[in-house]
Amino acid sequence: MDEPFLDELEQTAFSYFQERTDPYTGLTLDRGNICGGPYTLDNRPTANITVTGFGLVAFCIAAERGWITRMEACERARTALRFLARQAPHERGWFYHWMHLKTGERAGAFSTRGGLSEISTIDSTFLVGGVLAVREYFADDSEIVGFANDIYERVDFQWMLDPRTNILLHGWTPERGFIRDMWNEYSEASLLYILAIGAPRHAIPPAAWYAWKRNENTYGSYHFIGTAPLFTTQYSHAFIDFRGKREHKGEGIDWFANSVTATRAHRQFCIDLHKKFPGYTETIWGITASRSVNGYTAWGGPPLDPRIDGTVVPSAAGGALMFTPDICIPALRAMRDKYGDQIYCRYGYTDAFNPNTGWTSPDVTGLNLGITLLSAENLRSGFLWRWFMAAPEARRALELAGIGT
Repeated sequence: MDEPFLDELEQTAFSYFQERTDPYTGLTLDRGNICGGPYTLDNRPTANITVTGFGLVAFCIAAERGWITRMEACERARTALRFLARQAPHERGWFYHWMHLKTGERAGAFSTRGGLSEISTIDSTFLVGGVLAVREYFADDSEIVGFANDIYERVDFQWMLDPRTNILLHGWTPERGFIRDMWNEYSEASLLYILAIGAPRHAIPPAAWYAWKRNENTYGSYHFIGTAPLFTTQYSHAFIDFRGKREHKGEGIDWFANSVTATRAHRQFCIDLHKKFPGYTETIWGITASRSVNGYTAWGGPPLDPRIDGTVVPSAAGGALMFTPDICIPALRAMRDKYGDQIYCRYGYTDAFNPNTGWTSPDVTGLNLGITLLSAENLRSGFLWRWFMAAPEARRALELAGIGT
């Protein structure tokens, strides 16, 4: 394991959260221009609540690594949790996907063609995941613990559950009501279901864990669950420590091993695209949801997505460091060594680049920097896994769902 490289990678990514988190709200910018400018959806700096959840953990990691003091991390956490518990707008405990950085007001959303952000179950999930990890890290701070408990306890998971199917919905808007899309197959929603099953209030039945489809995938000799972009195997797994565990019901799936297989299959998939896109090699690979020359694209593979144009997304390898360091560390090193300042800036890797055309995203994104930081730290120390799994609600949920050694 290349400790100096990983340490630099993490510190560089942390600088984004340190500089792009508002000191009064604790919210973190969705993204920023690699030249330093903020990201806005309606002319005001826009925060993303998943990125904010990642940021909460990032400050704890920084304190453990000695990049900031524990007191600074504690103050940052207290500020953020106080704002989330007392001031941030929410609906039955669920938060808006995008908020204005300095006020917490509901912000615009590109996905609604100029409309306002939705209440998002999955983005609220990663925020609450970060809140619980912070609660366990600062377990001796009664104010942080109190705010964290308030935030988690008021989330009404039952309100977002379709009682006919035991499946959770994507979200809600004041204008149109429930978003009817459901988390009904394997995706990044593993943490959502664990939080919902283990919730101290408004919990859902443990059977909900087995209500969603295990969509099988085969690529060459690789067999695994999941056909969506690679980040879906990473986000929830950065919090839940699935190592050495498997489902005792259903198909007995080992979800950690599944993510390992999905990552190796994805690398081979990219290598096999080399003839069409010569930029893909054994060390230059990775496609997951990102910006592209044509805008945001939720792409990946296998199976083949016809929109793939040779773009490489560094966080595909970055977010998988905790699963397959033997192929991910060489990939991240090769990208930086070969493309240098074109793709690597003060915060780390740009969102995406295309080695075949020379196109480079003008943005870094908190999502991609965050999952790289969290995954790298889990590889090195398992800190995030340790903090989150210290939450009794998480352990109880896994037991209720029949997931264990």
